[in-house]
Amino acid sequence: MIKINNLQNKFKYGSVAVVATLTLVGIIGLTLHFTHFSEVQANTHTTTPPQQTVQKSISTLPDFADIAALQGPTVVNISVSGTSQSEIPGFPGFPQMDPNDPLYEFFHRFQIPTPHGGTPTHGLGSGFVVSPDGVIITNAHVVANAEEVIVKFTDNREFKAKVKGLDKFSDVAVLKIDANNLAVVKIGDPQQSRVGEWVVAIGSPFGFENSVTAGIISAKSRTLPDDGHVPFLQTDVALNPGNSGGPLFNMNGEVIGINSQIYSRSGGFQGLSFAIPIDVAMKVERQLLDHGKVSRGRLGVMIQELNQELADSFGLEKPAGALVSSVEKGSPAEKAGIEASDVILKFNGKKITLSSELPPLVSELTPGSTANLELWHKGKLKKLSMIVGEMKTSIAEIQPAGDAKKLGVMVRSLTPNERSRINASQDEGLMVERVVEGPAAKAGIRPGDIILSVNGEKIASEEQLKSLVSSKSKRLALHIARGDGKLFVPISID
Repeated sequence: MIKINNLQNKFKYGSVAVVATLTLVGIIGLTLHFTHFSEVQANTHTTTPPQQTVQKSISTLPDFADIAALQGPTVVNISVSGTSQSEIPGFPGFPQMDPNDPLYEFFHRFQIPTPHGGTPTHGLGSGFVVSPDGVIITNAHVVANAEEVIVKFTDNREFKAKVKGLDKFSDVAVLKIDANNLAVVKIGDPQQSRVGEWVVAIGSPFGFENSVTAGIISAKSRTLPDDGHVPFLQTDVALNPGNSGGPLFNMNGEVIGINSQIYSRSGGFQGLSFAIPIDVAMKVERQLLDHGKVSRGRLGVMIQELNQELADSFGLEKPAGALVSSVEKGSPAEKAGIEASDVILKFNGKKITLSSELPPLVSELTPGSTANLELWHKGKLKKLSMIVGEMKTSIAEIQPAGDAKKLGVMVRSLTPNERSRINASQDEGLMVERVVEGPAAKAGIRPGDIILSVNGEKIASEEQLKSLVSSKSKRLALHIARGDGKLFVPISID
């Protein structure tokens, strides 16, 4: 389970590798003693009224037994194995450290490439069957970088699964096993769910398979930092490491979400958990199966929330809409005439109240389609149409042509947040998603590194990297961003 571990709302992925030290916490009964104080009124004589009987309405708690019995066989335990680089640069074998640890900054500033190899990792997660021929959905962070994925059912059957595709942006992955006539979940409509409704989660927290927990929907359409394209369902269902990828059911026994993240200062459940709406996940699943990647719409703007002061300065009656803070050059937004200081009030007829409501609406559109916008432009309402662009989110494995051997990395384009964090220009930067056997691993390149240039030439695309790796040069100098610093890493292509 991804844990969100500070009060500044910083959300990060938890490690796929779960080494669980379990502390069994007993339930301590607390007896509350109430002391009743009499009211004393000066110079007033009161008569105690006759005691009144209060009739209390008795409400019955919901019974989750039928959901557990019927849907339990559709939920699977997922175990993964692989290798990973050290969490502390240059120090293989060190565990991940708390950023607040006084020694964290000391180790973090060492920029020493780690040697070839890595630490064996094992992780646990959950998933659920969506097709009788063996299609399973889980979280992308559960199976990312996995070399082997094993799926286990409640009847103890085990299958080796193939990762058909994964999408980091939505944290959805699709697995396939060689099986038929499997029990499948019923897909519900999260749009019809209401805050306060009971929901049920089934998964494998800390490896305890097919565990059932319940709670209510606390909020809808929650936007989390770095996850602006997913309108999360917030619940108070108890989730822990190992629940990741498991289903969230409504009281009709229908899946309405995929359990994905928790807010935690300790690593365990603290009352806040988040699920990916199932309609978002199913769109991703279909694209991954049909095309092997996910295409998302893109405007090419940076937006921010409006407060009352900003609304007043722009002449708006109330702080509603998405304020455009910047427009990328050459982007679909610039071509359509959108400018910084414009406020997007409606998108394809849907009213925008909070800026966080816009990214999911844009991303679900097909690139090349037409979008209709209503803006507040220089003190007046303005309507325009524009052609939606495509967000660069594909992941590709670098396979050099000719006599050059495989570099051994999987890369993707940078997200706007990642590009902003390292102050990268539009024509540089590829994120390393995975490092496999090859020259890059020997040189110490690791997942999370950002390749800025090769032999002094800025890297803007996967094709450009392929071309440089396939060139006649056998010696490459990669300029990478790692953590808070940058360094050059020499690579030999034998």
